[in-house]
Amino acid sequence: MTSSRTRSKPVAIGAAVAAAAVLLGVVSYTATKPPGETRTAVSTDEVSADPQTGVYPELAKLARRDGKDPLAQGRADAPVVLIEYADFKCGYCGKFARDTERDLVKKYVENGTLRIEWRNFPIFGEASDAAARGAWAAGQQGRFWQFHAAAYADGAKEKGFGDAQLKALAEEAGVKDLARFTRDTGSEAAVKAVKKDQEEAYTLGATSTPSFLVNGRPIAGAQPAETFTTAIEAAAKAAKAAE
Repeated sequence: MTSSRTRSKPVAIGAAVAAAAVLLGVVSYTATKPPGETRTAVSTDEVSADPQTGVYPELAKLARRDGKDPLAQGRADAPVVLIEYADFKCGYCGKFARDTERDLVKKYVENGTLRIEWRNFPIFGEASDAAARGAWAAGQQGRFWQFHAAAYADGAKEKGFGDAQLKALAEEAGVKDLARFTRDTGSEAAVKAVKKDQEEAYTLGATSTPSFLVNGRPIAGAQPAETFTTAIEAAAKAAKAAE
């Protein structure tokens, strides 16, 4: 699922970002075409097992590694950080969450190799923005990933992300103080947090969701699981070699 919404140009913060803009801004536009259409994105073959190929150290610095970040999971000092820029209305983001991310958590997060940092990147209008703010609000009560699972469950996005549905998702996610959740969702703090993530994605030239960075290696679209395991294992190898 893609969006044609773009900014005039990525913010210039170095050659590495310019290179990422080419990948995430151009390649990602066709990275998540519906089944049956030719997909011209980063394939498993194109993500090299070479730890240095396609990696931009400047982009690796975007990892926040904040141990108190409720929108992240995994050790703050994990050798590999996967940053995900995604939208709760994006069908392919949901596919990644259900089909690939769960396995990455079991295989790499649980053993301390991988940290996953979420960035809200709402690009499909007000409903996307509302869902992003709701997810952030759930995170303020330690239930972001439970909200994430509920919002990406099969059929969830078809119900929309109106106030009543957001509250229902929060309840399903185990958010205890629903009144606070509602206040937090509509707060200026939520708006600022979502905008910060969104602007970071636009800075990279991303125009569609999902888009990823794995220790500074850009990956566009809901790629096969092998694409991510290759990138993660190469990054872990490079991190170990650098010790």
